[in-house]
Amino acid sequence: MRVLRDNGLTILLFILTLMTVVGMMLTGWRVYNHELVEHGTRQIPITAYAASGHFLSSLFENWESEFLQMSAYVMLTAVLFQRGSAESKDPDEPASQDQDPAGKCGNPHAPWPIRVGGLAGLLYSYSLGIALAGLFIFSFALHLRYSADAANAEAIRHGQETVAMLDHLASAQFWFESFQNWQSEFLSTGVLVVLSIFLRFKGSPESKPVAAPHGDTGA
Repeated sequence: MRVLRDNGLTILLFILTLMTVVGMMLTGWRVYNHELVEHGTRQIPITAYAASGHFLSSLFENWESEFLQMSAYVMLTAVLFQRGSAESKDPDEPASQDQDPAGKCGNPHAPWPIRVGGLAGLLYSYSLGIALAGLFIFSFALHLRYSADAANAEAIRHGQETVAMLDHLASAQFWFESFQNWQSEFLSTGVLVVLSIFLRFKGSPESKPVAAPHGDTGA
C-alpha cells in the first residue's frame, strides 16, 4: 500500500514506541511489586501501576531527555558547524535552510504561515525548535510531578515525611534522575556528528554518500 510505503518510518517508530512502553510497564510492575513485598506491603494491579509515580516518573524522565536532545540539536545546528559531518551545514556554502522565506509567500504550495507572512511567518520559521522545546518543558514538568509522587510513596513506606513538589525540585534525587539521561543524549549526538565525518551507511539520509570525501559537509 502506498500509505505504508510513504509513511513506513513514522508508523514503525510509533509501533516500536508503543511496544517498548508496554514492555517497560510490565517489567516495571514486576520490579515495583517485588519492592512492595520486601517492605511488607500488598502488591498492586497493573492498572494502578500504570498511574503510579514509579512508572510515570521514569517514562517522562526519558521523554524529557529525548526532547531536550532534539530541541538542542535543531537549534545548535542552525548556528554551529562541524566540517565534514553529515549532520552539519557547510560553513563555506550558503544553505537552503537559511533562505529568507519571504520570497516564497506567493507560492500557493508554501505552508500557510509563509503565505500569510508577518508574525505567523516568523513563528513558523522557528516552529520545529519551539515545538520540541515545548515538549521538553511539558515532559520536564510531568517528570517533576511524578518523581515527587514516587519519592513520597517511598517516604511513606519508610515512615518518613513527604515533601512538596517545589521542595522535590530542589532535591539532588530529582536532578540526578535528569542529569543521568541528559548526559547520554548529548554524548550520543556528539558521537553521531563526529562518526558521520568518517563512516557511512548506504541509503540513509543521515549519511553522506559512501564515496564522498571526509571533508565534504552535509548529507
